[in-house]
This record gives sequence, structure tokens and C-alpha cells, in this order.
Amino acid sequence: MPANTDQQAALRIASGRKPFVEPLRLGERLKEIRLANQWTLEDVSQRTGLARSTLSKIENDQISPTFTAVQKLINGLGIDLPQLLTPPKVQPRTMGRRDLTRQGEGQRHPTPTYEHELLSCELAQKRMIPFKTIVRARSFDEFNEWVRHDGEEFLMVLEGEIQLYTEFYEPLLLSRGDSIYFDSDMGHALVSVSDDDAVVLSVCTRGDTT
Repeated sequence: MPANTDQQAALRIASGRKPFVEPLRLGERLKEIRLANQWTLEDVSQRTGLARSTLSKIENDQISPTFTAVQKLINGLGIDLPQLLTPPKVQPRTMGRRDLTRQGEGQRHPTPTYEHELLSCELAQKRMIPFKTIVRARSFDEFNEWVRHDGEEFLMVLEGEIQLYTEFYEPLLLSRGDSIYFDSDMGHALVSVSDDDAVVLSVCTRGDTT
């Protein structure tokens, strides 16, 4: 389902790992945005600093953009991450939606530092992205760069202990039951300080709340 792959891509980017491997629809979505704004490949190249040949290959799913390339697309086109990864859907306003995820049935996405389990994957156009994360990293040095993404994030420790590194604050130790809310465009990273991998529950909001 497109909604599933779009959310997986959001967390691939949030993990801060390179190279970034996008879902099959990212190239198609980039082309949709370009054509909707009546931009040529040259226009997008000038806006983002990416070569025309690179953009063409991304649109045709011939290459996977790196994390840096995705950031250039977001900044150059004046959009946020959900806009790039989620196609607009025209549908009547619905009320009373719900999406049940049984234990262990979320969409899993492992990385060297985290293993994300995306929850409530069937709902499109939701304002929050909930996911459970197994924190495998044991050192901040395991991250190539800060993790950052538009919006805000709530995090609660379910198992173990973590060290939360943030761009503008001293590292913070969080134990089971502790929670924190922060601006997720501030650089951040989680490291497990337990004997076993720590587990956290996170909820992210979209960058645009209007």
C-alpha cells in the first residue's frame, strides 16, 4: 500500500543513515510536484542544486537519493518531508476513523542504529506518525549526523534506559516510564545505555499544522 511505504520512507530519513533508500513512489511523487508547479528539470535543478541528470534518474527510479539529496529537494522546493513522501488525496471528509495495530504487527524497518516498527499504517492523511523503536546504538559516534525532521516529537521509554542527545542541550538520561517532548527539527539521537536494547514509543507530528 502507498501509505505504508510513504511512512517507512519518513522513518528511513529520520534515522539519519546514508544512503537513503526511498519507496518506489518517491520518484513518481517528485515528478508530480514538479509538473504541478510547471517546473522543468532545469528549474528544479536550479532550485535544489542537484544535477538534471540526477533528478531524471530519481524520477525514473534509476537511483536512490541520499539523505543530503532529499534535504536539498525539501529545502529547494519549499516543501516538508510529508509533502514529498505522501501524495495528495482528494476524498470526502470522514469521521470516526480508527486503525488497530496488534502487538508485533507493525511495519518494521531496521537500521544499524534503530529498528522502527511503524504503527497505524493504514490511515492516510493523519497528522501524527506513531512508531515503536528498538534502540540498538550504543554510542553517539554510530551516527553519521544529527537526526532531524520537521515537526514535533513525543517520546516515552518502554524498556531499558536511553541517553538522549540533542543539538542545544546536554545529554539526558531517560529511564523506563520517562517521557519527553521536543522540536524534532532540532538535531537529536538516541543511544541505549542498558545491557539490552532499549525500547521507546514515539509520536511525530507533521511539519505543517495548518
